[in-house]
This record gives sequence, structure tokens and C-alpha cells, in this order.
Amino acid sequence: MSAVAASAAVLPRSRTVSASGASRRWLRSVPAQAGPVPKRAAGHPLSLGRDARARLGGAVRSLLDAEGLEGASDAVRLAVLVLASRTPSENGVVKIHTSELGRWLGMSASYTASAVVSGLRRSGVVSVETEKGEYREDIGLECKVLPLWAAQDVVGHPLNLAKKEYATLQRLMEAVMAPGWKHKDGRVTPAGLIGTRTDRGAATDRLALLLLVLEARESGRVRQCGGTVDTKRGRAAATVARLLGCTASAGERVLERLEARELVLRVRLKTGSGMPNRSRLMVPAVAAAHGRTVADDIQEDREEDLGLDFSDPDVTAGPSEVLKAAAEPQVSSPSVRDEADVAEPDIAAALHTDHPHLVTPVVPPQLSGGFSGEGREGEGPRPGRACMREDQAVDGESAVTKSGSPVAEVGPLRGEKPTKSPVDGQEQAGGVAAGAGARLTVVGGRKTQQRGRSELPADLDLQVALAPVSWLWTKLNRWQQDRVVKAAKAELTQLRQVLEWAGQAPSVLAARLTSRLEETGSEALIARPYGWITRRGLVRRPSCSDVRCDDGTRLDTGADCDNCANVLHSRRAWRVRIAAEVDQELPGLETDARYREIEARMRRHAEAEAADLVAHQAEAQQRAAQRAAARAEAEAQAAIERERAAAEAAVRQAVACEDCGRERSAGLCDACDHRRQTEVLVGEAGLLAATWSADPSDPVAVAAVAVEVRAAIEDAIAASWAQFQEITDPVALEAAGPDAVEDAAAHNAFVVAESAVGEYRHEALVMLGRGEEAQAEARKAYATELAKPWFQDLPDSDDAQRAATEAAAKAQTRTAEHLLAVLLEQLHTLARPEPVRPAPWTQRLPELAARPLNGEALKVIT
Repeated sequence: MSAVAASAAVLPRSRTVSASGASRRWLRSVPAQAGPVPKRAAGHPLSLGRDARARLGGAVRSLLDAEGLEGASDAVRLAVLVLASRTPSENGVVKIHTSELGRWLGMSASYTASAVVSGLRRSGVVSVETEKGEYREDIGLECKVLPLWAAQDVVGHPLNLAKKEYATLQRLMEAVMAPGWKHKDGRVTPAGLIGTRTDRGAATDRLALLLLVLEARESGRVRQCGGTVDTKRGRAAATVARLLGCTASAGERVLERLEARELVLRVRLKTGSGMPNRSRLMVPAVAAAHGRTVADDIQEDREEDLGLDFSDPDVTAGPSEVLKAAAEPQVSSPSVRDEADVAEPDIAAALHTDHPHLVTPVVPPQLSGGFSGEGREGEGPRPGRACMREDQAVDGESAVTKSGSPVAEVGPLRGEKPTKSPVDGQEQAGGVAAGAGARLTVVGGRKTQQRGRSELPADLDLQVALAPVSWLWTKLNRWQQDRVVKAAKAELTQLRQVLEWAGQAPSVLAARLTSRLEETGSEALIARPYGWITRRGLVRRPSCSDVRCDDGTRLDTGADCDNCANVLHSRRAWRVRIAAEVDQELPGLETDARYREIEARMRRHAEAEAADLVAHQAEAQQRAAQRAAARAEAEAQAAIERERAAAEAAVRQAVACEDCGRERSAGLCDACDHRRQTEVLVGEAGLLAATWSADPSDPVAVAAVAVEVRAAIEDAIAASWAQFQEITDPVALEAAGPDAVEDAAAHNAFVVAESAVGEYRHEALVMLGRGEEAQAEARKAYATELAKPWFQDLPDSDDAQRAATEAAAKAQTRTAEHLLAVLLEQLHTLARPEPVRPAPWTQRLPELAARPLNGEALKVIT
């Protein structure tokens, strides 16, 4: 018994029997590790695990799918993600400068302040408090991402992020699109993968790369979308388009820009027979972050432009090259049903997805795409594993083609019938080899046409406006494309005149084309692209007389047209009125007869309105013609008046000076004019001095003061002229002309006299302001200001004393000016001689009658 107890005491019990008899296992404690615990360093920001990638991807998609971001620009959507990544978990408020936010987006500070910040406010997703700059622009921002903050502490919400998840998201954003910084201590933080991408489309490219990184696996491979996609763009472009929520054409352009920067790769695998297989979309940076590499030899050497007759840019089977269902497959791969509307051969049958990261390097694909009859392993003109005479022409003549020729496989195989002429096949192959450049084509027996450009015009406005019809653009020839460009430019000019911001014209025109395409159904249903674009897509369809109306929508605001609503309301009111008249005039009519009568009267009313409109337009045209004629007549009369004035000026300029006789002086030369003005100023200065220093009623005293003032001004003129002569070279003055010295002296005297008048006026105001009248007015104004209600309680305060002093000074100045004006008028009247009026004739006639007449006077009278 003791041995059993001892053994039970030594061995640890791992199982316990409960009261019900069931055994329950207990966990044992693990002993602590001996020695220091090693610290784990943070991994690469792009090496996200499956859980972290799913967590951050769900948060990003939740933010992008917020209700307020519907229809927002990519710059605004990316700004929400940037602010979310920089959100502190404590208070949720992000403080950032507008210029710094613009660097994260790849946009300028002005565009960020005007478009991005306003878009954030309109969305309601981010609350923005701003600090204004010198020109009232937004420079400092305090932002809070409202959905992110509202989801805190909500269990299971994708935006309920922990502090470490905020840090992971911030490091991921910095690795993808950080703009780069230079610190004060000399350290340099490099830019992210796409941090150097700026200007137009930068926000879209950055957002696309971020979403691709979140979708990429550890191997760098991005799972592409399934289903039927656009055969012209490819599955990779459709994947990018679905991530961004844009069209396939826009997704392809984004993908091409990312490929140009080697940020993503479109990899084409190959089969054992060399035929094109499925393509993969890779993000090399993600693979490198996980310690993996993407071999350089797996990237396909694609053509720059595969031409307009190919359906997929990745050289998949075209519509005319679909394999027959009963044909024997050339490779031992799973059976795949090819379709004409499918971009890649791997979408019909789902192959295995979990393959190791081992691919076979591919070679540059041939234009034929690896179909039957293509040379693969043979030598010379004959392909391997082919029968005799496959390299002969249809007519029996030897037509051996060189290896690598783009038209080597245009002839039919043995036992087959040609479906089209060899010329068409050569033309197709030549089009692929030539790329997107324009060339002449011969179709049947028709005229030679010049194939149009595959790319949209270089003008950015036209690229934005015509982006919705880019596929139709490739179907036009050069002449049609030029006419479309001309029509688009004309429509953009009209839109710029209507819209409040002229920069919205391209986007408004693009929205119009998109709406027209939605009405039609799709681009594939348009049989005549040129006619549809020029006569339906670009044309404005006003529903009323307002120039801003397009299909009942205002072009400038995007809201419903008020004028259209008024027109509709007016028509409904007339219908109700006419229906009441019919019921009153023709009671008891049947329903059909009543309806026909109402429609007939409505038709007559519409015809009358149309006639009135035509009459009003004719009257308006007549009034416009009358106004134009009146303007033309007024302009002609103004031209005659100008000619007459010019002739009179020329005649007046030829008149000599009436004072000195100088020729061509317009009646008075500059020197004589200055002398006259100087004389007037000297007299004015004498009167100003007499206002306070002499009795205005004493002419003798006034004259004495005037003489003293004249002498003082003449002395000042002489001193100024002497100073002028000292600083002026007399040789240069004489070389200027014979009248230069005289003109300079007259001008000098005028300037001195004008300055003296100003000084005498100021002195007169000061002396008159010290008089009793001015002082009395000042005291009254002072007392009146202190007696105002708001100063009665505290008359000795600083504000009251300051206001009273200012009122007194203004009253004193006004009084002095008034006294000076009165005294000057009195002195001018005293100095002006009174006109001598002749005696009336009643007094002069008796004197003249009594005067004797001499003989000379008698002779003159007779």
C-alpha cells in the first residue's frame, strides 16, 4: 500500500475521474526556456501572411465600398486609404499637410486642395478640418475616417483593426507608394515601389498596385477573375478593371503603365508542343519579399501592337482560328472548349490551381499562335512531322517560304479548302508585323483605304473624352478619325462655354458617350462606328431651349433641367385646360371621341406655339439685324469723328506759339505754358499768405503781402535753377536743342511755385485753425462726443477721450478749410477789377446832341 502511494506521489497525474465516472484530461505546464528569449525582427512589409493579407484586404475593400465614395475619383479613394493607414489608434485624428497628402497621391498641392479635399468633404466618409493659408487655400488638415472610427470595438467588423494591424497597413502603404523623405540628420528614406509616379493617372496606378499587392500570393501570383471577359483586352486587364471598378480599356492602360515600370508581369506559360497556354499576372516585389524569384525567361516577348484583327493582346486564338470540337488535340492537356468570345483558352475548363512555382520558359510566340501547319522542329521550309508538298502553293507552283516569315502559313493544308484569299491572309499578317502604324489596304475590288491609328489622339482632353469609344476608334480609317477629332474639339469648345469650370468638358463629353453606349447596348451592336459617333454619340440632345440641357440634364450641375420641368408642367396644364374645354363644349362624348378631340386640339395648340416661336425668332433676327446696322453706322460715324479730330489736331499743332512765336506749338509752347501757370501759382500763394497775415478788406496790405511772397518764390526759383545748373552738364543741355534751356528753366520755375503753394496752404490752415472760431468748433465737437450715450458712464476712459479728441481735431480742420475758402473768395473778388458799365443812352444822347460837329465829321456823315 505504501509503494502504491509512493508511486502515485512521484508520477504526475494526467487524467482525473469526475463524479460521473468520465475521465478528463488536464494540460501540463511547460517549463520555461533556459537563457534569453530571442527577439523577432519585423519582416518585409510586402511579406504578408494569408491572414494578414485577408484582414487588410477586407478593410481596404470595405473603405473603397463606402457609400459616399460611389462615383468618386481614384485620387479621393486613395486619399481615404492613405488617411486610414496613418490613423492613430488612440484618437483616430490624422494631422497632415495638404502638400504631404498630395505627395502620397502623386498629385500637386493645388490639385489636392481644390479637388481631393473637396471630394473628401462631399463624400462624407472623412471629416476634414482645415487650416487656411495665405491665399485661403487648405494647407493643414485634421481628418478622421468616419467608417474606420465607427467600427472600433465592433466585434467581427472588417474595419475593427488592432494597433498592430494599423502599423502593418502603414508599413505596407509606405512600401508601395511612400514619396520618400530626407531627414535632418542626413538619413534618406527611399520612395516606395511606385512612389516616383506623379502627375496624371498617378493615383489610379498607385491604387491599382496596392490592390494587386493585397491580392498577390506568396509566389507573387495574382488570382485572375473568372468568366467571360473582353476578348480584346485579356483576362489580366479585366482583373485590374474589376479591382478598380473601371472599364476593361482603362484597366488595360493601367496594367500597361505598371508593366512599363516592371511592377507587374504578364507571364505566358507554354505546353510541350509550344502552343500558348494560360497567362499569369505576377507582382515580382511580393515574390521577392517572400524569398522567391520570378525567372526572367518566363516573361513573354510580346509584340508592341498585335494589330486590329487579333482578339487578345497575349496572342490567344482569334475568332477565325478557333479549334474545331472534333479536332484531335495536339498536346496532352485537359480538354478545353475554345470559344470565339473568350480571351484565353484556360477559362472554359478549370485546371488545377495549386501548382508549384515551376514553369517552363517560353519562347517568343509566332503570329500564327501555334496552330496546325506551323513550323516547329523541322529544318528548312518544311515543318517537322508534316507530310509531303505542304509547302507548295495552291496553283502547283513552288512557293517555298523562308523560315520565320510572317506569312509562311497563309496557304491551306492538304485536303483543305481556302476560306479567304491568300492576299487577305498576307494583309492580316502584314498588319500584325507593321503594328499600329497606318498602311494602305485593298479589300476586294474597292478603293484603297488608309487604316486609322489604333491609339487615341495625343491630346489629353481628347483621350479622356473619347475613352469610352476607344474600341470604335480602332474601326475608323484616317479620314474618319480626323473628322471625329474635329467634331470632338468643336463639342468641347461648346461645353467650355457652358460649364462653370472649363476643365470638366472632357469628362462631361465622356459621360455623354457612355450614356449613349448604354442606350445602344454595347459597342459590338454598332454597325457603323463613324456615323454613330458623329451623329449620335457626340451630338447634344436638348429637351428644351436651354443651351445647358442634354437629355433633360443640366450639363453644368448634373441635376435635372428645370426648364424641361417647366415645359412639361406647361404641357400638362394645357392638356388639363383643353380637356376641361372639351367636357364643357361637347358633353356626353364617348371616351375614344373625347380622346381624339383632345389630341386634335393639342395638336393645333402645338402648331400655334410653333408658329409663334417662328415669328418670335424672325422678330429677334430682325432686331439683331437692326442692332448690327446701328452698330455699323455708329462705328462709321465714330471713325469719321476720329478722322476729323485728327485733322483738327494736326492743324492746331501747326499753329505757332502766341507768346514767343515758336513754330508748331499748337498755339502755346511748353515754356510759355509753364510761365503762365507759374504766374498764376505765385498769385495764389500771395493770396494764401494774406488770409492770415493781412486784413482781407485792405487792398494795400494784401498787395504788400503778395509782393513779399513773390520775392520769396522768385528767390527760391533762382536758387533751384542754380542748383540745377551745377549738377547738369551745359554741353549736354545745349546739345539737346536750342529751346532746351528755356524749357528747363520754365519747368523748374513751375515746380518751385507749385511746391510753394502747397506750403502756404498748409501754413494758412494751421494759422486759421488756431483762431477763435476753429477752437470754438473743436470744443463743441469734443463735448458732443463725450455726451454720447456710450460714453456718459465713463467720460474719463481712454476710449472716450480718444474719440472726443479725434472729433475735435476733425471739426477744427473742417472749420479752418471753410474759413480759408471764404477768405480766398473774398480776396479773389477784391483783386478782380470791377467792370466799368457804360452810362445809359438816355444820359448820353443829350451830351452828344449838344456837341458841335466839325467839317470832317459832317463829311463822314454825308
